[in-house]
Amino acid sequence: MRLSELIQENHAASAIEILGLSADSRAVQPGYLFAALSGTEQDGAAYIGSAIEQGAVAVLTGPHVSVPSKAVYVLADNNPRRRLALLAAKFYGAQPRTIAAVTGTNGKTSVAWFTRQIWEILGYKAASIGTLGAIASGFPEAPSLTTPEPVALHHTLADFAASGVDHAVLEASSHGLSQYRLDGVRVAAAAFTNLTRDHLDYHHSEEEYFYAKKRLFAEVMPPGRVAVINEDSPYASEIESLCWARGNRIITYGETGKDLRLLSITPSGTGQDIEVQYKDARYAVHLPLAGKFQAMNVLASAGLVIATTGMPTDMIFDALEKLRPVPGRLEFVARHPNGAPVFVDYAHTPDGLENCLTALAPYAKGRLMVVFGCGGDRDAGKRPLMGAVAEELAAKVYVTDDNPRREDPAAIRAQIMEACPHAIEIGDRRKAILTAIRDLRPEDVLVIAGKGHEQGQILASETIPFNDGDVAREIVASLDGSGEAA
Repeated sequence: MRLSELIQENHAASAIEILGLSADSRAVQPGYLFAALSGTEQDGAAYIGSAIEQGAVAVLTGPHVSVPSKAVYVLADNNPRRRLALLAAKFYGAQPRTIAAVTGTNGKTSVAWFTRQIWEILGYKAASIGTLGAIASGFPEAPSLTTPEPVALHHTLADFAASGVDHAVLEASSHGLSQYRLDGVRVAAAAFTNLTRDHLDYHHSEEEYFYAKKRLFAEVMPPGRVAVINEDSPYASEIESLCWARGNRIITYGETGKDLRLLSITPSGTGQDIEVQYKDARYAVHLPLAGKFQAMNVLASAGLVIATTGMPTDMIFDALEKLRPVPGRLEFVARHPNGAPVFVDYAHTPDGLENCLTALAPYAKGRLMVVFGCGGDRDAGKRPLMGAVAEELAAKVYVTDDNPRREDPAAIRAQIMEACPHAIEIGDRRKAILTAIRDLRPEDVLVIAGKGHEQGQILASETIPFNDGDVAREIVASLDGSGEAA
């Protein structure tokens, strides 16, 4: 593509052919445009010379950045991050015909997973992009990142479109929104799940964090589209006002939802029976998923499907009974020989842990037990908050390590233990899971929280293979009927 087509300028740009885009100087090849972006740890301007040596023919920078060669085209922009996203959208061009996005502190991965499944059940060729990777039937597995950087994102969207994917759903993280990664994506519908404390190490305040989430509705999604909003959230009214001002159609959901209302929930096995009202009709649905918050995530997904298809609502609600659980999201992974179930959940915030424990409480006729920890090099303020949640809602708590990274694991555990003094502290995560499973009685329920689908434990600069579900299954398989290791 000619640079003049890409940036809609003539003169020198008309003679330059752009063969690729990159914000990583190491990935630059001859004919590339290099985006010199400033980050929290590094400034891309320091790598302009290296990118030029590797063949960059154009450089996108912020204003007043010195470029050491007159042989390259310099594109200066007051917001180079957003400009890169728009350039990537134009460079790759094709996108699936219908794109939905979901934001919120908790539930993004589940809503994306369920939305893709419902579309597929209804006969659409669908995809999802987020924490679990880029997923589409017949499409090679791609690396996971909640919201990929814009060049990778638009490349993936173009590949999806070329393979016949007509519906795609994206997770819109606060980092991705504040860094303009989704700008240029043609969003037809957007969902808001909730907002609770998270990522304050990056956003510095809850107001800044909420502003990042609002960008999906205020700037990324064009006016006149559809917003699916959790009416039970205290932030719902502000987002609704914003959407009304932009001429968006609004679908609200939840126990107070005006459109999709959750009327009742009854635990059933390791799933639940729910009753939902949509407009004037009521639907009885058996969800093969545990927990109220999963029911809420399913309603958000149903709202996105209603917004993006013309399918009859009875077909949409019938599809909900065929949903498969999200890996690592309140996922039933094993059963102790005495019958006690073991779940794995990704809950890594105070609200997420509260939702997880509250969801499982009706399934525990005996004790509700939890194994969890907190990550290192992340928001330290949430550690005692999560400890307090566990102390209040679980009958037995095991505090362990969860990606301590470069921090002292014992210090992290101590901050949690301050708020849950009755917890059992076991630093080794495998040993903590083993101890908890051995402690299970027939009517107990155990949840291993914090890591969900993750395949590794990050210790300093090393990542060791580790998956909570796999470990739990291995331990249960090793038990004899008495609950002791065979």
